[in-house]
Amino acid sequence: MPALREALRDLPDAVFADVLESEDAYLFVLDLPGVTAESVDATVEGGRLRIEGQRTKDAPGEFRFVREDRSVFLDVELPLPPDTTGQGAEGTVENGVLELRLPKATAAPSTTIPIDED
Repeated sequence: MPALREALRDLPDAVFADVLESEDAYLFVLDLPGVTAESVDATVEGGRLRIEGQRTKDAPGEFRFVREDRSVFLDVELPLPPDTTGQGAEGTVENGVLELRLPKATAAPSTTIPIDED
């Protein structure tokens, strides 16, 4: 998993991620403040996990942005361990924390991961 470790180090500063492993799956946990199930997509294809997310942010009433440092878009691609598959993958997002559970097995060609609101 050296390539995965390196890719996690290259994530934007505002994104924190953990990868956990069990006997039958990997669990990816990413902090993505402001992202909802409707504004994030996750896909497994060709041994890679692609996550695209977007958050909306509004300036309240009489305020306007003077400086914007919080990224609105996320588009990352992470290499997966060779025994990972997207078949049967599950995803949830709650309070800006995205959890993706990817089973271990022979890699499937392409799978979109459904993401539900908890």
